Amino acid sequence: MKDVTDSLKSGNWRALVACFLYFGSGFTAWVLFGPLAPFIARTIKMTAAEQGFLVAVPVLSAAILRVPLGNLYQSADGRAIALFGVGLCAIPTVVLPLMPFEPTYGALLVLGVLLGVGGASFSVALPMAGSNYPPQVQGLVLGIAAAGNIGAVLDGFFLPPLATHFGWRIAVGAAFPVLAVSALALYVWSSDASPKSGSAARAFAGLVLTLFGLIAIALLFDAGFLGGGGARVLLMPVFGVALAVAVLPRQARAVLIERDAWVMMLVYGITFGGFVGMSSYVSLLLMNLYQFSTIEAGFVMALLAATGALARPLGGLIADKVSGVHALLVLLAAIAVADLAFAAAIPPVAAGIALLTGLYLAFGLGNGALFQLVPHRWRGRTGLMSGIVGAAGGIGGFYLPVAMGLAKQSTGSYQMGFATFGSLAAFAFVALLMLRKSWMAWATPPESIDRPALVSNAG
Repeated sequence: MKDVTDSLKSGNWRALVACFLYFGSGFTAWVLFGPLAPFIARTIKMTAAEQGFLVAVPVLSAAILRVPLGNLYQSADGRAIALFGVGLCAIPTVVLPLMPFEPTYGALLVLGVLLGVGGASFSVALPMAGSNYPPQVQGLVLGIAAAGNIGAVLDGFFLPPLATHFGWRIAVGAAFPVLAVSALALYVWSSDASPKSGSAARAFAGLVLTLFGLIAIALLFDAGFLGGGGARVLLMPVFGVALAVAVLPRQARAVLIERDAWVMMLVYGITFGGFVGMSSYVSLLLMNLYQFSTIEAGFVMALLAATGALARPLGGLIADKVSGVHALLVLLAAIAVADLAFAAAIPPVAAGIALLTGLYLAFGLGNGALFQLVPHRWRGRTGLMSGIVGAAGGIGGFYLPVAMGLAKQSTGSYQMGFATFGSLAAFAFVALLMLRKSWMAWATPPESIDRPALVSNAG
């Protein structure tokens, strides 16, 4: 415990708290539509597919926006970017409660894209937190900042009761005070000690273009212009990724030809994608497999999500001690085994909950371990790589529930879905094992590396 305390004292702990609150409030806004979708469907006529599309839009928006937001962080002050982002994702929390009439489905899609800005905060919160601390404690620091994804647990616990008693639009407004607190913390405590380069104006223009492009894509998909049926859901990430990559400067796109970048994207697509995707689908899974009630399934989902979120700082701390490479090898093996165990035979309820708990622990620990590696591998480009790798995680979270649904629909069982992701985890394990020697050359920073200059109020 003393080691943890000393590590936190080695940098600006106030800035770390601000980044934690920023990411936490962003995560709360990001997944608002998930637990409220059944309530929204009572006042706005939607098919089951339209409900799924509504929930998916913020998830994909966050994944895509992480790329231009991370690129903007490379050239502009993180504090200003964070405050701008909080303002954008707060718009739905103000507009929806104050509207004198029910919103249209199209309006909800537009507001869903803005909620995605909250999930994209990952690209700024993590590198800004890490910039205030020395290299030797990056795993712990980035794990604490990213543990803000516990904000999703707040939605599961509090929004359904609020929607039941006051209506779903008032429940959306309940996120505004959370965002306001994080904005105040950012304004008073946050600081960004990372070096900047490139054109901030061009990066900002790329972010704005991507944001409006996502709004247009969502509306065009809803209108049926870019595909129909299940194809539109599967193809939407392709259009979004193409848009995000197109607005990046050429030197930023160069990282996409690096083998290490693709392996990290694969790993994060499994760990964070597993966390987000399973959190959005596990309630339905529990109801279908084990006949849980809606309330029981929601409660278990919240507990599982809390387990994964709270494990993330521990994953970073472990990675600081043994390196993220070694930690990820163990965790990817555990994810593969748990998924393939589900694929072999659906276990009884007690064993199933135990396996899901193990999966969430591995997801959380793996998320922390992977981002211990990013600042060591891409020193000076952490914001950009946080965005690119983070986008891969969000896209993994988008596709996981889609794959589970397709498996259930085509085979009558979830086993093929678990087999798919178990195989991906096994493949990632083999890829990382082959790269272990080369990655270890840069994975553990020497103790002699000087820590970055800290602002005067660090302590």
